[in-house]
Amino acid sequence: MSPSMDIIQLENFASKMPQWSPNLPNHLYALVDIGSNGIRFSISDLSPPQTRLLRCLYRERVGISLFDALNASPSSGPLTFPHDVINQVSKILAQFKSVADDFGVPAEHISVFATEAMRKADNAASMLDAILATSGLGVHVLAPEVETLFGAMGARSGFSTVNGLLLDLGGGSVQMTYLNSSADGYEMAAARTGRSLPFGAAKLIKILEDNETDAQVTALSALQGGMRDAFAELQQRFPSLRDTQIDRDDGGVEIYLCGGGFRGYGSILMHTDPIQPYPIHAIGTYTVQGSIFRRTQHMCKVNDEYNGKIFGMSKRRRQQFPAIAAVVEALIEAVPQIRTVTFCSGGNREGALFMKLPKAMREENPLSILHPISSTLGLGIVHSVLDILQSSLPADVDISNIPTVFTLGLGPLFVENIWMRVGEPRDANAAFELHHAIHRDSSAPGLSHLARAVLGLTLCSRWKASLSPSDKLLQRNLQKLVDQSNPEANFWAEYLGAIANLLAKLCPAIPKAAEKVRKVVKFSSTMENGKSKNKLRLIVSISSVVYQSLDQHELEAYFKDIGKHRGGSNKTSTKVELTLQIIDS
Repeated sequence: MSPSMDIIQLENFASKMPQWSPNLPNHLYALVDIGSNGIRFSISDLSPPQTRLLRCLYRERVGISLFDALNASPSSGPLTFPHDVINQVSKILAQFKSVADDFGVPAEHISVFATEAMRKADNAASMLDAILATSGLGVHVLAPEVETLFGAMGARSGFSTVNGLLLDLGGGSVQMTYLNSSADGYEMAAARTGRSLPFGAAKLIKILEDNETDAQVTALSALQGGMRDAFAELQQRFPSLRDTQIDRDDGGVEIYLCGGGFRGYGSILMHTDPIQPYPIHAIGTYTVQGSIFRRTQHMCKVNDEYNGKIFGMSKRRRQQFPAIAAVVEALIEAVPQIRTVTFCSGGNREGALFMKLPKAMREENPLSILHPISSTLGLGIVHSVLDILQSSLPADVDISNIPTVFTLGLGPLFVENIWMRVGEPRDANAAFELHHAIHRDSSAPGLSHLARAVLGLTLCSRWKASLSPSDKLLQRNLQKLVDQSNPEANFWAEYLGAIANLLAKLCPAIPKAAEKVRKVVKFSSTMENGKSKNKLRLIVSISSVVYQSLDQHELEAYFKDIGKHRGGSNKTSTKVELTLQIIDS
């Protein structure tokens, strides 16, 4: 690296890059990531109280490969950017600066950083000078450990909690580090212990396509050895990684993968997923078991033989796939026990934003602030409705390990939607909730594929309506996704949806006060286990005024068909038995 470069180190990144404060008059931030495989630009709003969500207002990607530009020069000569590439990049940065100005981003809130390609180029200073002259923007060159930190924190920002190994595969390098949101101060320690290996997808595919077998063997050996050493060092520094390597059914490391290369591997996994068509298109938070992840040869065969478009895979990414698979195989060899693998949508830009925030704010549950309580629903009302809904769950059954809207932290989102769209037809609302759940806030942190599926199915059940054939297919595939996590989860999604439907029947309008719901209805239930079928006895206590106008057979119908239409082994073995009574005065 040229000594004239502005190098961002772990020790100075906080002072070199613009920081966040709740008292600032403007909370817009623009970031440019000049990567080896492309240039990414985004504008984000960090305004309170939703700062933790890193809400993106604008994003753009330009497919300029600086790695290809460097390697266009003769192999025996220096690694240099061609003059036309320098001009092209500097003009693009000027355009990005103009967009940031149009959005009203303060000049001091614009950050530009570069990674592996800029670190390697002999004429990087010429590129940086041209960018400064054309756009007025200075470029920070990230040291490898800072790139590791930002990549890891970008991935971490998309989840409520994390605990496992994180790898980021770009065009020029692959980083390995550690994530554990419950460990105080792990971020900097993991970045220092983690390792950046010079085997990105663009760089490695060039070696693999070379005719020199010795070079290929040397590179793959260095990649595999580097992976083993990196994991061993992280295990030494973080004992919890050693503890996960236990020979038992639930043992193994949880892996988080980010970067375009790994997301490409995830796209082919999704393309071949047993659930077809896979119901959620976003690769972010897509999770597979380690046994599925290991099928690298099958994934390579699909990439080679499938002639159509694979969602999420560009022509360039498919061309690089043998290199991506080689990195995956090196990871599998280094970490023999992999429990699950989750693909992440975050990157360096999200990580740079995330690290601007105070520690307490970084560790907030993003689902709790995804939608601030609306003017029609106060905090007290939401908690009151949540208490009523949760009281319908049998106290003698432990469902803490079963994915529900409550155990996944989706309770407030669920409550907010119970009284939404009540003027629309039930059939339309049921379909709307299925589709809205899988598309809502597409990059919202905390909304995993499982969470989206559980929320959509529960809200769909709230309307107890008919679905069109295409929507029935979506519902079945979401049920299959939930069933992979826990076979009992679909029953509770349907049951809680039916409870919400019943609650809306008893309280047709949004409650104006917390006590309103408590005065109208109370729930209690118990579970009776039988030889072939369980019976959930639900007691609904209702105010005398409301009780007089009810048709018990209509309310019983809300629960009659729970679990009957999933087919095969997924049919529930639990029957709900409803009893109505008047609330004691």
